[in-house]
Amino acid sequence: MQKIAIITGITGQDGAYLSQFLLGKEYKVIGLVRPNIAEDYSGFEYLKIKDNIIFKECNLLDLKSITNILKEFRPSEVYNLAAQSSVGLSFERPLETINFNILSVLNLLETIKGLDKKIKFYQASSSDMFGNIENLPVTEKSIIHPTSPYGISKATGHWMTVNYRESYGLFACCGILFNHESYLRAPNFFVKKVIKTAIEIKKGTQQELRVGDIDLRRDFGFAPDYVKAMWLMLQQDEPKDFIICSGKSISLRDIVEYVFDKLGIDKNKIVTDESFFRPNDIKNIYGNNEKAKKELGWEYEKTFFEVLDILIQEELRK
Repeated sequence: MQKIAIITGITGQDGAYLSQFLLGKEYKVIGLVRPNIAEDYSGFEYLKIKDNIIFKECNLLDLKSITNILKEFRPSEVYNLAAQSSVGLSFERPLETINFNILSVLNLLETIKGLDKKIKFYQASSSDMFGNIENLPVTEKSIIHPTSPYGISKATGHWMTVNYRESYGLFACCGILFNHESYLRAPNFFVKKVIKTAIEIKKGTQQELRVGDIDLRRDFGFAPDYVKAMWLMLQQDEPKDFIICSGKSISLRDIVEYVFDKLGIDKNKIVTDESFFRPNDIKNIYGNNEKAKKELGWEYEKTFFEVLDILIQEELRK
């Protein structure tokens, strides 16, 4: 029997690559999109999979809307990727971020609990839950101490998923993903912005790249490799939570300078703009992926400079 997967927040980079992966496994993929919003389907057109997906409007803040969708398609797996996912925007719109990122998760869990506990549920948790953690690398047992409204909302969604697993026996897993990039990344995210602006400077259509604090360090990986881990979590005998990461951190400065060197651009065109600084930013963070490698059989060996080479070439081609 063909497996059916529902993906919320499908129009983001993870939704597109996860759809491509699941279609390769011969799933029927249902993508949930926001009602009355002009969604961007360019990622699916780029991957040439748009016609293979059923897109349905669904308000994740409305239990009835979710219930109707799950009754119609009877999925075996639900991947919740929907969120207001910008840390910077979460400081500007904390109420919107926390309201949506928490209630949407609760509504999905409540619907599955009431309708069919056999449905396997994946929650997209985030490394931002850990904040400025003292003991690195981060593991699944590390203390959670978020430093942004986004991190707070993701931590709440994470613990709700754990609670429904432990309280009601749901097969509910959290994938705690660290930063992961691709050509399909939205332009407001750091790495995408750096590469696109650098290419524009090279072409003479931009004069400079304005950045915030680039001495911060993050754990970066490649999105198409990370979505496989999401699927692997739901194929296990027991539901568990896993950190998905590269296991190393790199400074934002190293990323910017590597891109500029690769394109032969004068680094004097990198301009620090304090308006981009966040009120309470994580200085350095990286994770430990040993549990995912051992229990899921997930493999990841790319350096982020290798990922940057892929992204630069893809951006230049397209």
